[in-house]
Amino acid sequence: MALHTSAEAPLPVGDVSRLIGGWIDRLGAVWVEGQITQLSRRPGAGVVFLTLRDPSQDISVSVTCFRQVFDRIADVVSEGARVVVLAKPEWYAPRGQLSLRATEIRPVGIGELLVRLEALRKSLAAEGIFAADRKKPLPFLPQLIGLVCGRASAAERDVLENARRRWPAVRFEVRNTAVQGVHAVSQVVRAVRELDGLDEVDVIVVARGGGSVEDLLPFSDEELVRAVAECRTPVVSAIGHEPDSPLLDLVADVRASTPTDAAKKVVPDVGEELDRVRQLRERALRSVRGLLDREERGLAHALARPSMERPQRMVDERAAEIDALTGRSRRVLGHLLDRADSELAHTRARVVALSPAATLERGYAVLQRADGHVVRDPEEAGEPGEVLRARVSGGEFAVRVGE
Repeated sequence: MALHTSAEAPLPVGDVSRLIGGWIDRLGAVWVEGQITQLSRRPGAGVVFLTLRDPSQDISVSVTCFRQVFDRIADVVSEGARVVVLAKPEWYAPRGQLSLRATEIRPVGIGELLVRLEALRKSLAAEGIFAADRKKPLPFLPQLIGLVCGRASAAERDVLENARRRWPAVRFEVRNTAVQGVHAVSQVVRAVRELDGLDEVDVIVVARGGGSVEDLLPFSDEELVRAVAECRTPVVSAIGHEPDSPLLDLVADVRASTPTDAAKKVVPDVGEELDRVRQLRERALRSVRGLLDREERGLAHALARPSMERPQRMVDERAAEIDALTGRSRRVLGHLLDRADSELAHTRARVVALSPAATLERGYAVLQRADGHVVRDPEEAGEPGEVLRARVSGGEFAVRVGE
Protein backbone atom coordinates (compact mmCIF):
# COMPACT_ATOMS: atom_id res chain seq x y z
CA MET A 1 0.00 0.00 0.00
CA ALA A 2 2.30 2.75 -1.29
CA LEU A 3 0.22 5.71 -0.26
CA HIS A 4 1.23 9.31 0.37
CA THR A 5 -0.26 10.44 3.65
CA SER A 6 0.57 13.07 6.18
CA ALA A 7 -0.74 14.55 9.36
CA GLU A 8 -2.52 17.11 7.25
CA ALA A 9 -3.89 14.51 4.78
CA PRO A 10 -4.61 11.30 6.72
CA LEU A 11 -6.71 8.35 5.45
CA PRO A 12 -10.04 7.59 7.06
CA VAL A 13 -10.25 4.37 9.09
CA GLY A 14 -12.68 2.86 6.58
CA ASP A 15 -10.28 3.41 3.70
CA VAL A 16 -7.44 1.81 5.62
CA SER A 17 -9.63 -1.17 6.54
CA ARG A 18 -10.73 -1.62 2.93
CA LEU A 19 -7.17 -1.40 1.68
CA ILE A 20 -6.02 -4.03 4.17
CA GLY A 21 -8.96 -6.26 3.18
CA GLY A 22 -8.12 -5.94 -0.51
CA TRP A 23 -4.54 -6.97 0.13
CA ILE A 24 -5.60 -9.95 2.30
CA ASP A 25 -8.15 -11.10 -0.31
CA ARG A 26 -5.29 -11.60 -2.75
CA LEU A 27 -3.72 -14.15 -0.42
CA GLY A 28 -4.31 -17.83 -1.18
CA ALA A 29 -5.36 -20.71 1.07
CA VAL A 30 -2.80 -22.04 3.54
CA TRP A 31 -2.47 -25.12 5.77
CA VAL A 32 -2.31 -24.11 9.43
CA GLU A 33 -1.60 -26.34 12.45
CA GLY A 34 -2.64 -25.44 15.96
CA GLN A 35 -4.57 -26.40 19.07
CA ILE A 36 -8.26 -25.66 19.50
CA THR A 37 -8.65 -23.53 22.62
CA GLN A 38 -12.21 -22.33 22.06
CA LEU A 39 -15.06 -23.94 20.17
CA SER A 40 -18.47 -22.38 19.62
CA ARG A 41 -21.31 -24.29 17.95
CA ARG A 42 -24.51 -22.34 18.36
CA PRO A 43 -27.70 -24.41 17.82
CA GLY A 44 -29.20 -23.64 14.45
CA ALA A 45 -26.23 -21.53 13.31
CA GLY A 46 -24.64 -22.41 9.99
CA VAL A 47 -21.14 -21.25 11.04
CA VAL A 48 -18.79 -22.72 13.67
CA PHE A 49 -16.24 -20.48 15.42
CA LEU A 50 -12.89 -21.80 16.65
CA THR A 51 -9.74 -20.30 18.13
CA LEU A 52 -6.42 -21.86 17.09
CA ARG A 53 -3.44 -21.35 19.37
CA ASP A 54 0.22 -21.99 18.71
CA PRO A 55 1.27 -24.24 21.63
CA SER A 56 4.89 -23.02 21.43
CA GLN A 57 4.01 -19.32 21.33
CA ASP A 58 1.33 -17.21 22.92
CA ILE A 59 -0.35 -16.47 19.59
CA SER A 60 -3.93 -17.27 18.59
CA VAL A 61 -6.04 -16.73 15.50
CA SER A 62 -9.78 -16.96 14.93
CA VAL A 63 -11.14 -19.59 12.52
CA THR A 64 -14.61 -19.88 11.04
CA CYS A 65 -16.08 -22.66 8.95
CA PHE A 66 -19.44 -23.83 7.75
CA ARG A 67 -21.19 -26.39 9.95
CA GLN A 68 -20.96 -29.16 7.31
CA VAL A 69 -17.17 -28.77 7.28
CA PHE A 70 -16.91 -29.20 11.05
CA ASP A 71 -19.52 -32.00 11.24
CA ARG A 72 -17.15 -34.33 9.41
CA ILE A 73 -14.80 -34.40 12.41
CA ALA A 74 -17.19 -33.32 15.17
CA ASP A 75 -17.25 -36.78 16.79
CA VAL A 76 -13.49 -36.88 17.39
CA VAL A 77 -12.49 -33.21 17.79
CA SER A 78 -13.09 -31.05 20.85
CA GLU A 79 -11.35 -28.28 22.75
CA GLY A 80 -7.70 -29.13 23.33
CA ALA A 81 -7.34 -31.20 20.15
CA ARG A 82 -4.55 -30.51 17.66
CA VAL A 83 -5.76 -30.06 14.09
CA VAL A 84 -4.51 -29.09 10.65
CA VAL A 85 -6.72 -26.59 8.85
CA LEU A 86 -6.86 -25.60 5.21
CA ALA A 87 -8.04 -21.97 5.37
CA LYS A 88 -8.00 -18.68 3.51
CA PRO A 89 -7.36 -15.42 5.40
CA GLU A 90 -10.32 -13.06 5.61
CA TRP A 91 -10.57 -9.47 6.81
CA TYR A 92 -13.72 -8.25 8.54
CA ALA A 93 -13.65 -4.55 7.60
CA PRO A 94 -16.29 -3.20 10.06
CA ARG A 95 -14.25 -4.39 13.05
CA GLY A 96 -10.82 -4.55 11.52
CA GLN A 97 -10.54 -8.22 12.47
CA LEU A 98 -8.48 -10.93 10.77
CA SER A 99 -9.71 -14.54 10.72
CA LEU A 100 -9.28 -17.72 8.72
CA ARG A 101 -12.11 -19.27 6.71
CA ALA A 102 -11.55 -23.08 6.91
CA THR A 103 -12.62 -25.39 4.10
CA GLU A 104 -11.09 -28.56 5.56
CA ILE A 105 -10.12 -29.66 9.08
CA ARG A 106 -8.03 -32.73 9.89
CA PRO A 107 -7.13 -34.06 13.32
CA VAL A 108 -3.47 -34.60 14.00
CA GLY A 109 -1.99 -37.90 15.23
CA ILE A 110 -4.42 -40.04 17.23
CA GLY A 111 -7.29 -37.86 16.15
CA GLU A 112 -6.71 -38.81 12.53
CA LEU A 113 -6.86 -42.49 13.49
CA LEU A 114 -10.07 -41.95 15.34
CA VAL A 115 -11.57 -40.19 12.33
CA ARG A 116 -10.81 -43.18 10.13
CA LEU A 117 -12.23 -45.56 12.71
CA GLU A 118 -15.36 -43.47 13.06
CA ALA A 119 -15.85 -43.41 9.30
CA LEU A 120 -15.45 -47.21 9.19
CA ARG A 121 -17.84 -47.62 12.11
CA LYS A 122 -20.52 -45.56 10.36
CA SER A 123 -20.05 -47.48 7.12
CA LEU A 124 -20.36 -50.88 8.80
CA ALA A 125 -23.29 -49.73 10.92
CA ALA A 126 -25.09 -48.64 7.76
CA GLU A 127 -24.71 -52.22 6.46
CA GLY A 128 -26.39 -53.55 9.61
CA ILE A 129 -23.37 -55.55 10.82
CA PHE A 130 -23.77 -54.16 14.36
CA ALA A 131 -27.56 -54.71 14.47
CA ALA A 132 -28.91 -56.24 17.68
CA ASP A 133 -31.00 -58.82 15.83
CA ARG A 134 -27.78 -60.41 14.51
CA LYS A 135 -26.54 -61.19 18.02
CA LYS A 136 -26.52 -64.88 18.99
CA PRO A 137 -27.17 -65.97 22.60
CA LEU A 138 -24.43 -67.71 24.57
CA PRO A 139 -24.92 -71.38 25.53
CA PHE A 140 -25.71 -71.96 29.19
CA LEU A 141 -22.87 -74.45 29.72
CA PRO A 142 -20.36 -74.66 26.85
CA GLN A 143 -18.51 -77.96 26.67
CA LEU A 144 -15.60 -76.57 24.62
CA ILE A 145 -14.55 -72.91 24.48
CA GLY A 146 -12.38 -71.50 21.73
CA LEU A 147 -9.90 -68.90 22.99
CA VAL A 148 -7.90 -66.51 20.77
CA CYS A 149 -5.21 -64.59 22.69
CA GLY A 150 -1.51 -63.77 22.88
CA ARG A 151 0.94 -66.47 23.85
CA ALA A 152 1.52 -66.70 27.64
CA SER A 153 -0.43 -63.46 28.08
CA ALA A 154 -2.20 -62.20 31.16
CA ALA A 155 -5.46 -62.29 29.21
CA GLU A 156 -5.06 -66.04 28.54
CA ARG A 157 -4.27 -66.70 32.19
CA ASP A 158 -7.24 -64.67 33.42
CA VAL A 159 -9.72 -66.44 31.14
CA LEU A 160 -8.44 -69.97 31.84
CA GLU A 161 -8.07 -69.61 35.61
CA ASN A 162 -11.35 -67.83 36.23
CA ALA A 163 -13.33 -70.16 33.97
CA ARG A 164 -11.91 -73.32 35.57
CA ARG A 165 -12.43 -71.86 39.01
CA ARG A 166 -16.09 -71.35 38.19
CA TRP A 167 -16.59 -74.69 36.39
CA PRO A 168 -13.67 -77.14 36.74
CA ALA A 169 -14.87 -79.45 33.95
CA VAL A 170 -14.76 -76.80 31.23
CA ARG A 171 -12.43 -77.42 28.29
CA PHE A 172 -10.59 -74.94 26.05
CA GLU A 173 -9.28 -74.93 22.50
CA VAL A 174 -6.62 -72.20 22.60
CA ARG A 175 -5.18 -70.42 19.56
CA ASN A 176 -2.18 -68.17 20.36
CA THR A 177 -1.76 -65.29 17.92
CA ALA A 178 -0.13 -61.90 17.66
CA VAL A 179 -2.43 -59.32 19.25
CA GLN A 180 -0.70 -56.20 17.91
CA GLY A 181 1.50 -55.33 14.99
CA VAL A 182 1.32 -56.04 11.30
CA HIS A 183 0.59 -59.77 11.63
CA ALA A 184 -2.14 -59.51 14.27
CA VAL A 185 -5.13 -59.13 11.93
CA SER A 186 -4.32 -62.08 9.66
CA GLN A 187 -3.50 -64.40 12.57
CA VAL A 188 -6.59 -63.50 14.60
CA VAL A 189 -8.85 -63.84 11.54
CA ARG A 190 -7.36 -67.26 10.72
CA ALA A 191 -7.78 -68.43 14.34
CA VAL A 192 -11.40 -67.25 14.56
CA ARG A 193 -12.35 -68.96 11.30
CA GLU A 194 -10.56 -72.15 12.32
CA LEU A 195 -12.39 -72.32 15.65
CA ASP A 196 -15.70 -71.46 13.98
CA GLY A 197 -15.18 -74.46 11.68
CA LEU A 198 -14.99 -76.89 14.65
CA ASP A 199 -18.48 -78.25 15.42
CA GLU A 200 -17.54 -79.07 19.03
CA VAL A 201 -16.64 -75.43 19.85
CA ASP A 202 -19.68 -73.81 21.51
CA VAL A 203 -18.36 -70.25 21.94
CA ILE A 204 -15.30 -68.24 20.88
CA VAL A 205 -13.54 -65.71 23.12
CA VAL A 206 -11.15 -63.14 21.63
CA ALA A 207 -9.12 -61.70 24.51
CA ARG A 208 -6.37 -59.12 24.93
CA GLY A 209 -5.14 -56.92 27.73
CA GLY A 210 -5.33 -53.16 27.70
CA GLY A 211 -3.21 -50.89 25.53
CA SER A 212 -3.07 -47.67 23.60
CA VAL A 213 -5.34 -46.89 20.69
CA GLU A 214 -2.56 -47.83 18.28
CA ASP A 215 -2.08 -51.20 20.05
CA LEU A 216 -5.77 -52.02 19.77
CA LEU A 217 -6.10 -51.01 16.09
CA PRO A 218 -5.99 -54.64 14.81
CA PHE A 219 -9.28 -55.32 16.62
CA SER A 220 -10.94 -52.50 14.67
CA ASP A 221 -9.78 -53.84 11.31
CA GLU A 222 -12.55 -54.27 8.74
CA GLU A 223 -11.41 -57.78 7.76
CA LEU A 224 -11.59 -59.01 11.36
CA VAL A 225 -14.96 -57.32 11.93
CA ARG A 226 -16.44 -59.00 8.86
CA ALA A 227 -14.95 -62.38 9.80
CA VAL A 228 -16.60 -62.24 13.23
CA ALA A 229 -19.90 -61.12 11.66
CA GLU A 230 -19.85 -64.26 9.47
CA CYS A 231 -19.27 -66.67 12.38
CA ARG A 232 -22.02 -69.16 13.15
CA THR A 233 -20.54 -69.64 16.65
CA PRO A 234 -21.24 -66.96 19.28
CA VAL A 235 -18.24 -64.66 19.76
CA VAL A 236 -17.27 -62.82 22.96
CA SER A 237 -15.03 -59.76 22.71
CA ALA A 238 -12.73 -59.17 25.70
CA ILE A 239 -10.35 -56.51 24.40
CA GLY A 240 -8.61 -54.04 26.69
CA HIS A 241 -10.23 -52.53 29.74
CA GLU A 242 -13.58 -50.87 30.39
CA PRO A 243 -12.87 -47.56 28.53
CA ASP A 244 -11.47 -49.35 25.45
CA SER A 245 -14.00 -49.95 22.69
CA PRO A 246 -12.64 -51.34 19.40
CA LEU A 247 -15.06 -52.19 16.58
CA LEU A 248 -14.80 -55.86 17.57
CA ASP A 249 -16.88 -55.00 20.65
CA LEU A 250 -19.70 -53.78 18.42
CA VAL A 251 -19.84 -56.79 16.09
CA ALA A 252 -19.34 -59.48 18.76
CA ASP A 253 -22.41 -61.20 20.17
CA VAL A 254 -21.33 -60.29 23.73
CA ARG A 255 -18.90 -57.62 24.94
CA ALA A 256 -16.89 -58.28 28.09
CA SER A 257 -15.17 -55.39 29.83
CA THR A 258 -12.09 -57.51 30.66
CA PRO A 259 -10.85 -61.06 30.05
CA THR A 260 -11.91 -61.94 33.59
CA ASP A 261 -15.39 -60.62 32.86
CA ALA A 262 -15.45 -62.78 29.70
CA ALA A 263 -14.85 -65.92 31.79
CA LYS A 264 -17.74 -64.94 34.09
CA LYS A 265 -20.08 -64.32 31.17
CA VAL A 266 -19.24 -67.55 29.32
CA VAL A 267 -19.05 -70.10 32.16
CA PRO A 268 -21.59 -70.39 35.00
CA ASP A 269 -20.34 -70.67 38.56
CA VAL A 270 -20.76 -74.23 39.87
CA GLY A 271 -21.35 -73.01 43.43
CA GLU A 272 -23.99 -70.53 42.33
CA GLU A 273 -25.69 -73.16 40.19
CA LEU A 274 -25.74 -75.65 43.08
CA ASP A 275 -27.26 -72.98 45.32
CA ARG A 276 -29.83 -72.22 42.61
CA VAL A 277 -30.70 -75.92 42.30
CA ARG A 278 -31.05 -76.20 46.08
CA GLN A 279 -33.29 -73.11 46.17
CA LEU A 280 -35.41 -74.43 43.33
CA ARG A 281 -35.77 -77.81 45.05
CA GLU A 282 -36.84 -76.15 48.29
CA ARG A 283 -39.25 -73.92 46.41
CA ALA A 284 -40.70 -76.92 44.56
CA LEU A 285 -41.04 -78.85 47.83
CA ARG A 286 -42.86 -75.93 49.47
CA SER A 287 -45.16 -75.67 46.49
CA VAL A 288 -46.00 -79.39 46.55
CA ARG A 289 -46.59 -79.35 50.28
CA GLY A 290 -48.78 -76.29 49.99
CA LEU A 291 -50.77 -77.95 47.21
CA LEU A 292 -51.24 -81.14 49.25
CA ASP A 293 -52.32 -79.20 52.34
CA ARG A 294 -54.81 -77.18 50.31
CA GLU A 295 -56.26 -80.30 48.69
CA GLU A 296 -56.53 -82.08 52.06
CA ARG A 297 -58.43 -79.16 53.54
CA GLY A 298 -60.70 -79.07 50.52
CA LEU A 299 -61.36 -82.82 50.79
CA ALA A 300 -62.12 -82.57 54.51
CA HIS A 301 -64.50 -79.69 53.87
CA ALA A 302 -66.24 -81.66 51.13
CA LEU A 303 -66.62 -84.76 53.32
CA ALA A 304 -68.14 -82.66 56.11
CA ARG A 305 -71.03 -81.50 53.92
CA PRO A 306 -74.46 -83.10 54.60
CA SER A 307 -74.66 -84.44 51.07
CA MET A 308 -71.54 -86.51 51.67
CA GLU A 309 -72.57 -87.67 55.18
CA ARG A 310 -76.01 -88.90 53.98
CA PRO A 311 -75.82 -89.42 50.23
CA GLN A 312 -79.28 -91.18 50.19
CA ARG A 313 -80.86 -88.01 51.50
CA MET A 314 -80.50 -86.35 48.15
CA VAL A 315 -82.19 -89.31 46.43
CA ASP A 316 -85.03 -89.26 48.94
CA GLU A 317 -85.56 -85.54 48.46
CA ARG A 318 -85.60 -85.93 44.71
CA ALA A 319 -88.00 -88.91 44.94
CA ALA A 320 -90.40 -86.85 47.10
CA GLU A 321 -90.23 -84.04 44.59
CA ILE A 322 -91.00 -86.49 41.78
CA ASP A 323 -94.00 -87.93 43.67
CA ALA A 324 -95.34 -84.46 44.36
CA LEU A 325 -94.94 -83.47 40.74
CA THR A 326 -96.56 -86.72 39.57
CA GLY A 327 -99.62 -86.25 41.82
CA ARG A 328 -99.91 -82.63 40.75
CA SER A 329 -99.73 -83.57 37.07
CA ARG A 330 -102.40 -86.23 37.53
CA ARG A 331 -104.74 -83.81 39.25
CA VAL A 332 -104.21 -81.22 36.60
CA LEU A 333 -104.79 -83.78 33.85
CA GLY A 334 -107.97 -85.03 35.59
CA HIS A 335 -109.33 -81.49 35.80
CA LEU A 336 -108.55 -80.94 32.13
CA LEU A 337 -110.27 -84.16 31.12
CA ASP A 338 -113.39 -83.43 33.22
CA ARG A 339 -113.69 -79.95 31.78
CA ALA A 340 -113.21 -81.28 28.25
CA ASP A 341 -115.89 -83.96 28.81
CA SER A 342 -118.35 -81.40 30.09
CA GLU A 343 -117.69 -79.12 27.14
CA LEU A 344 -118.09 -82.07 24.76
CA ALA A 345 -121.46 -83.03 26.31
CA HIS A 346 -122.75 -79.45 25.98
CA THR A 347 -121.58 -79.24 22.41
CA ARG A 348 -123.18 -82.60 21.56
CA ALA A 349 -126.46 -81.50 23.08
CA ARG A 350 -126.42 -78.31 21.01
CA VAL A 351 -125.56 -80.23 17.85
CA VAL A 352 -128.34 -82.77 18.46
CA ALA A 353 -130.85 -80.00 19.14
CA LEU A 354 -129.96 -78.26 15.92
CA SER A 355 -129.77 -81.39 13.71
CA PRO A 356 -132.54 -82.14 11.07
CA ALA A 357 -133.06 -85.57 12.63
CA ALA A 358 -134.39 -83.99 15.81
CA THR A 359 -136.89 -82.02 13.72
CA LEU A 360 -138.04 -85.18 11.95
CA GLU A 361 -138.55 -86.94 15.29
CA ARG A 362 -141.04 -84.25 16.21
CA GLY A 363 -143.31 -85.38 13.30
CA TYR A 364 -142.06 -83.29 10.47
CA ALA A 365 -141.26 -84.63 6.98
CA VAL A 366 -139.05 -83.45 4.15
CA LEU A 367 -140.33 -83.70 0.58
CA GLN A 368 -137.83 -84.06 -2.21
CA ARG A 369 -138.35 -84.23 -5.90
CA ALA A 370 -136.72 -86.91 -8.02
CA ASP A 371 -133.72 -84.66 -8.64
CA GLY A 372 -133.22 -84.25 -4.87
CA HIS A 373 -134.62 -80.68 -4.73
CA VAL A 374 -136.40 -80.00 -1.42
CA VAL A 375 -139.94 -78.80 -1.78
CA ARG A 376 -140.48 -75.67 0.23
CA ASP A 377 -143.57 -74.28 -1.52
CA PRO A 378 -146.71 -75.97 -3.03
CA GLU A 379 -145.80 -74.57 -6.39
CA GLU A 380 -142.52 -76.50 -6.24
CA ALA A 381 -144.39 -79.82 -5.89
CA GLY A 382 -144.57 -80.20 -9.65
CA GLU A 383 -147.37 -81.49 -11.91
CA PRO A 384 -150.25 -83.63 -10.63
CA GLY A 385 -149.33 -87.26 -10.52
CA GLU A 386 -145.61 -86.58 -10.07
CA VAL A 387 -144.04 -88.82 -7.46
CA LEU A 388 -142.20 -87.18 -4.56
CA ARG A 389 -140.09 -88.76 -1.84
CA ALA A 390 -141.13 -88.05 1.76
CA ARG A 391 -138.45 -88.47 4.42
CA VAL A 392 -139.57 -88.89 8.04
CA SER A 393 -137.93 -89.89 11.29
CA GLY A 394 -138.44 -93.58 10.73
CA GLY A 395 -137.43 -93.64 7.08
CA GLU A 396 -138.86 -92.47 3.73
CA PHE A 397 -141.74 -93.24 1.37
CA ALA A 398 -143.18 -92.03 -1.96
CA VAL A 399 -146.14 -89.70 -2.36
CA ARG A 400 -147.96 -88.57 -5.46
CA VAL A 401 -148.96 -85.03 -6.18
CA GLY A 402 -152.79 -84.69 -6.41
CA GLU A 403 -155.01 -82.33 -8.32
